[in-house]
Amino acid sequence: MSIAFIDLKAQRARLKDRIDAAVMRVLDHGGYVMGPEVGEFERALGEFGQAAHVLSCANGTDALALPLMAWGIGPGDAVFCPSFTFAATAEVVPWSGATPVFVDVLPGTYNLDPDHLEQAIAEVKKKGELRPAVVIAVDLFGQPADYPRVAAVARRHGLKLIADSAQAFGATLDGLHPLHWADVATTSFFPAKPLGCYGDGGAVLTNDAGLHAVLASLRNHGAGTDKYDNVRIGMNSRLDTIQAAILIEKLAVFDGEIAARNRIADRYAAGLAGAVATPTVIAGGISTWAQYTVETPDRDGLAAALREQGIPTAMYYPRPIHMQTAYAAYPVGGNGLPVTMAAAGRVISLPMHADLDEATQGRIVAAVRAFVKR
Repeated sequence: MSIAFIDLKAQRARLKDRIDAAVMRVLDHGGYVMGPEVGEFERALGEFGQAAHVLSCANGTDALALPLMAWGIGPGDAVFCPSFTFAATAEVVPWSGATPVFVDVLPGTYNLDPDHLEQAIAEVKKKGELRPAVVIAVDLFGQPADYPRVAAVARRHGLKLIADSAQAFGATLDGLHPLHWADVATTSFFPAKPLGCYGDGGAVLTNDAGLHAVLASLRNHGAGTDKYDNVRIGMNSRLDTIQAAILIEKLAVFDGEIAARNRIADRYAAGLAGAVATPTVIAGGISTWAQYTVETPDRDGLAAALREQGIPTAMYYPRPIHMQTAYAAYPVGGNGLPVTMAAAGRVISLPMHADLDEATQGRIVAAVRAFVKR
């Protein structure tokens, strides 16, 4: 029997009555764009994510672009980000005319390497062609980056810090969400994310009231106080009310789902010990486990063996961003990205979702161990 990689149908069945009722309330009141559920969801998300202000938007990519727009990032600015991530992290930088500078990641967590970040900033300053302006740290596969160290580097050099939590909203470090250290945290509600809707959606979290006001204007065509006086160049990036209604219901059970994902991750770690390299969780960190990603020297062979048994896998970022056609001309910090390149050839993700039962997970673990033993 085939196994789901991310089982949205099981979650849908579990939450069906609540979500159906929430959607029907929107259909009944007819406020499909910026209806009351949008504000309700923003307030609830801020309470959950320890943020004074939340701005929902159309998707996680816009969530990254909006702060860059609000800060006036543009030509001549350098924005430092990892290459071992989805393209959206770097994609938003050239939109503004700025230049992405790619930084290596740490082994085990695959999150931004603070030492390599420091080196890359120093190199850009020495060269003098770009002005270091922003760091985008990605919380990859569900767990927070090393924000105390990354933030210390950013502050030392006077850079803004974005926590790209598209894969890890809900992850904490010593009980604190990434926004504790960052100027803004952003997330995506793409359906496969730990907190996902049934379409596209995103959000920006901040504790800066002035920044939030600018973001709200930018989200809605640069609107001012007069409906027909747009005071800045903005975009159209609103979260649909139906998606907000769905997210309210999913957020209500999100703590329980995070706990379930961590129990599943613990079972994987115990069951796969000695067979493959299992993920390293940062000290004090709680992951939301968007993916359970292991390393093995023959990941193609493992993928094929699991596929024969109806077990899906995913290979994330076999071609890191700095090697992709559109980004090949942008600078790479230091002496290359050795950890990024090693991970790109070795990592493979196993099924992970809050409804993964022990029996099914046992099949997966047994299949992995059988392949490795063979």
